[in-house]
Amino acid sequence: MNKRDETTGPSDAQQITLRGPADLADALPYLMGFHPNDSVVMVALHGGRGRFGGRLRLGIPPEPEEWAPVADQLAQCLIEGSERRETRPDAIVVFLCQDPAEGESAPQTMERLRPLAQRLRTACGALDVPVLEALCISDGRYWSYCCPDDRCCPAEGNPLALPGTTVMAAAAAYAGVQVRGSLRDMEARLTPWESPAAHEQEKALDEAGAELVSRILDVDGRGEVRRETLTLARDLMERLGGAQAAGPAGEDVRDDALIAADEAAAVILGLQDRETRDRAAEWMEGLEAETALRLWRALARRCVGPYVEHAAAPLTLAGWVSWSTGDEAGARVALGLALRADPAYTFAQLLHEACNQGLDPETLRSCLRGERVPRDGDGSDRAPEERHRHSGRRPERRTGPRPARAPDAKRKRRTTQRPAPGTASHPRSAVSRDGARDTRRLGHRGTRSRE
Repeated sequence: MNKRDETTGPSDAQQITLRGPADLADALPYLMGFHPNDSVVMVALHGGRGRFGGRLRLGIPPEPEEWAPVADQLAQCLIEGSERRETRPDAIVVFLCQDPAEGESAPQTMERLRPLAQRLRTACGALDVPVLEALCISDGRYWSYCCPDDRCCPAEGNPLALPGTTVMAAAAAYAGVQVRGSLRDMEARLTPWESPAAHEQEKALDEAGAELVSRILDVDGRGEVRRETLTLARDLMERLGGAQAAGPAGEDVRDDALIAADEAAAVILGLQDRETRDRAAEWMEGLEAETALRLWRALARRCVGPYVEHAAAPLTLAGWVSWSTGDEAGARVALGLALRADPAYTFAQLLHEACNQGLDPETLRSCLRGERVPRDGDGSDRAPEERHRHSGRRPERRTGPRPARAPDAKRKRRTTQRPAPGTASHPRSAVSRDGARDTRRLGHRGTRSRE
């Protein structure tokens, strides 16, 4: 067993010493905020006692041919990100978390993933940062890829500690740190419907797209659609906020019932406009943020069938609001799904990079506040009851659309891709860079901006 202390803690005032693979495996959900199934997780260690630093997570690539380039990218991303944030890591801990496939045992899963673990160790070593420990977690057990001693790390693995029974669990509970189920559970709240209602929603999206294309292609019409989208989104937020409280299990079902298919379609398509999305991103604080997050989750679930790429906008907004309100775990999950829906979506790339680097979201919050205050003297994109609270006017930015697709064009579904780590350097550019390079792709089943 690899015996070295790794010190972590929910706060600076409380530290916990982790003394081996069992403690590391137990700490993982508290480090991430959820149980990261089907994931590669890498955590940087700093100093002689191995203080936890930056961390990143990526879905395990399904094809072994992808493992080598992905391992190189992950190692480079974590090390360079740590250097930008604080200092170069002194070591790295690797976790491979995956339940057995059908007909496979947990030990077989561990052996199948062994080449990936070795490739990650090699990639980090090539950058002069050693992998202190590499663990596989599968079906309630863990294995060390670094320990050759069968007496402490047997072939059948060791069982994970029972939830809530360890020192790490007690310290996390004391500090108010929560583990919110598995990654799969969190993603389910943001995944498009596969129920019978999905057909009705797809039809509503088709109809809304056909109606909006001609209006968005017109300069004045595009501004009208923007105002209508933001006003409708505001109305939906007020409707969600005024509904009777429900427990976490029932909140999504209740929210879905409060939003009609045509309303969801209008806002989803409207958010494909980059400026509309940027203005919606201003709903990021207080009670406004709470209802906005519920709306973005509900809209992501409505991006059904061939509209799956359109989910990048509401998912990115959900990730941004989560990050802005201190929920980094929720932000990483939402932004990861946004990049899975559209790996080229610039705003998601920027936010994902910034969140993973541990940057302060206040930088972007300040930027958005600066955009919001002087702009809307007439409150034309706000609900009527808010218009009297704003003064000043700023000329509206105009950007030209890309050519529209024919309304009846059928789109092929994009093959699901797992995003490589982002390359952006600063969250503030999420607004400024979009403003400089915005273009549109408009049309039925295609009204969207990739910025």
